[in-house]
Amino acid sequence: MRKIEFIDLKAQYAAYKDDIDKAIEKVCLESSFIMGQQVRELENRLSEFTGSPHAISCSSGTDALLLALMAIGVKDGDEVITTPFTFIATAEVISLLGAKPVFADIDETTYNLDPGKIEEKITERTKAIVPVCLYGQVADMDEINAIAAKHGIFVIEDACQSFGAEYKGKKSCNLSKLSCTSFFPSKPLGCYGDGGAVFTSDAELAEKLKSIRVHGQTQRYYHKYIGINGRLDTIQAAILNVKMDHLEEELKKRMEIAEHYSKNLVEKKDIVLPVIKKDRTSVYAQYSIRVKNRELLIKKLNEAGIPTAVHYPKPLHLQEAYSYLGLKNGDFPVSEKVSSEILSIPMSPFLKREDQDYIIENIMKNV
Repeated sequence: MRKIEFIDLKAQYAAYKDDIDKAIEKVCLESSFIMGQQVRELENRLSEFTGSPHAISCSSGTDALLLALMAIGVKDGDEVITTPFTFIATAEVISLLGAKPVFADIDETTYNLDPGKIEEKITERTKAIVPVCLYGQVADMDEINAIAAKHGIFVIEDACQSFGAEYKGKKSCNLSKLSCTSFFPSKPLGCYGDGGAVFTSDAELAEKLKSIRVHGQTQRYYHKYIGINGRLDTIQAAILNVKMDHLEEELKKRMEIAEHYSKNLVEKKDIVLPVIKKDRTSVYAQYSIRVKNRELLIKKLNEAGIPTAVHYPKPLHLQEAYSYLGLKNGDFPVSEKVSSEILSIPMSPFLKREDQDYIIENIMKNV
C-alpha cells in the first residue's frame, strides 16, 4: 500500500537542504538568535513581494492577528465581525482582548465571508471586520473595504492561508490598511516552527506594531504600550529567506496540481470542487472538496494510504468555547452545511503526478 504525505515537507527540505542548513548554521555562528539581520532581510523581502509598504514579522499567525487588533485599540466592549467558518485563532484573539466576535455567514461558493451578510451585523460598538481568505483564495476585499469605509471601521485581512494569492492584480497582504499572515510549517510559505507577519500601509501603525511585539518598548526598558513577546526568531527568518527564493515556483506547482485535480474530478456530480473567481487566484493552502459521504470516503482513502483532513468540522458559533454567545444550530446555515461536507485532500508542490492520479482514482470510485 502506498503512503502519501498530506503535505510533503520532507521532500521540500531535501530539495533545499544545503541552503537551509547553511542559513541555520550562519545564525548559530553569529549567535544572533533574536532580531538578527535575517529578520530585517525577510521583512524587506515580504514588503517587496506583497507591495505593502510595511511588513512586521512576528511569532505566529495568531500573534499577527492579536498585534493588529491591539494596534487599533480593540478592547473590552468592542465588537469585531468575522466568519464562523475558520480556525478558532481568528475569533480567539478578539475574545482575548475582551471584545466580542460577531459572526456573519459565508458565501457557499468561495467559503469566504459574504459581504451581503456584513452590514446587518454592524453596531455602534463595531471596531473592525476580519475577513478570512480561506484555503488560499482572497475574500471579496473591495466590497468589504467599501462597507468598512462607509461606517468608519477597520478591515484586517486574515491572509494566514493566502500569502502569495492575487486579487485584481494586487497581492494578498496588501489589500487593506492591516493584513496578517502565518508561516506555520504547512502554509504556502512556512518556517520550521511558528511564525507570522503583519502588513500595513500606515507608517504610524507600523511603528506601533513594532513596539507592541517587543513588550511595548520604544527603546530598551522604556515602554509606551502594553505589549507582548511577539518576535520572530532569527533562525525562522533565515529559513523563510531560503524558501522565498523558491516561492513563485512552488505557487505555480500548487496551481498546476489543483488544476489537475479539478480537471479529473469534474465529472463526478457528487463532488463539489473549489471555485476560484475570475478576478483572483488561489495559492491552494488546501485543496478542499465537498462530499455527502465524507466519513465513508475518509475511511476508504485511509485504507488506501491517502491522508485527509477536515478544515473545519464544526463552525465557531457551535464550539463549546463560544457557548456564552448564545448562538445555535441554524444561525449560520451555510457555514453549518459546508462544515458537514468539506474534505481536504493531499496538496503540496512536491506531490508526484502518479500519486495524485492514485488519489483521484480512489476518490472517483468511492464517492
